[in-house]
Amino acid sequence: MPKIFLSAYVNAPAQRCFDLSRSIELHMLSTSKTNEIAIAGKTSGLISRGETVTWEATHFFIRQQLTVVIEEMESPTYFTDRMVKGAFKSFHHQHFFEESGGATLMTEMFTYESPFGIIGKIFDKLILKKYMTRFLVDRFNMVKHFAETEEWRKVV
Repeated sequence: MPKIFLSAYVNAPAQRCFDLSRSIELHMLSTSKTNEIAIAGKTSGLISRGETVTWEATHFFIRQQLTVVIEEMESPTYFTDRMVKGAFKSFHHQHFFEESGGATLMTEMFTYESPFGIIGKIFDKLILKKYMTRFLVDRFNMVKHFAETEEWRKVV
């Protein structure tokens, strides 16, 4: 199973980083390149444990939907979401926030499995892992930017 690991220090409190990472509005801003919108479940505000959101976006010229559930959550240090319906065979996305000295170490681990057996594995090695890494880095960097500026007030 491919894994994508992201980590950076953010000059902001853990609670702010935690909340921004759960913000439906910030998610839509950070994924504007794929025209991602929340269409069902929790469609605005901060998503919480047990809640689902269905995203609709265009990836690889195909309009698709993906539903995730927030499985675990311990504010402001951790939450995890898991795909319950969508194009992947499976995915699990962990978010960690560790505050120290006025800054927060923000870490994400995204583990996924491509569908379509060997064809999916080849597609993953050639295209998908790089695509997903770029997608997640863009989102991660926007959370960092919003947390470190007054922009956070617009979406939390």
